[in-house]
Amino acid sequence: MKKILTLVLSLLLVISFTASCKKKAKEVPPPPPQAQEQPKVEKVEEPPVKEPELSEEEIFMKKTLEEINQEKPLAMIFFDFDKYNIRPDAVPVLEKNAEWLKKHPTVKILIEGHCDERGTEEYNLALGEKRAKSTMEYLISLGITAERMKIISYGKSQPLDPRHNEEAWAKNRRAQFLIIEK
Repeated sequence: MKKILTLVLSLLLVISFTASCKKKAKEVPPPPPQAQEQPKVEKVEEPPVKEPELSEEEIFMKKTLEEINQEKPLAMIFFDFDKYNIRPDAVPVLEKNAEWLKKHPTVKILIEGHCDERGTEEYNLALGEKRAKSTMEYLISLGITAERMKIISYGKSQPLDPRHNEEAWAKNRRAQFLIIEK
């Protein structure tokens, strides 16, 4: 019996020893802390910053003389063959030009007199000058001061249309405007 008891005790000892030596289950590390969700903040779109609105005069002053002349705010007028008097169809054009000049009182202009290719150079230079001068006088009659205007004659040297027919010649008999100071 002693043997049985020793055997049972040995067996219990072996079982308890194996039970205590059992591999411990691997401890799984706790999951990394999840990033806490930030409360959603609605983005309020700010209205775009409005640049201050520029006045027509401020816009005009920002432009270069070249840009202004490219816009052609002053329309040219045309003349009959061998004439320098202001035609009836030129009156509303000059009135509109005078209104624009009154709106921009610091502007100075050059009035260019042009002719068609017929006639001598001397004759056409004189006629171009008369056309520029009659245009200037008409603008003076509309309230534009003479100090704001200069005249020049190009005669037949700067044709608008280089062809040699009546249609081209009619285009070349003109007074046109160049803004020279703002």
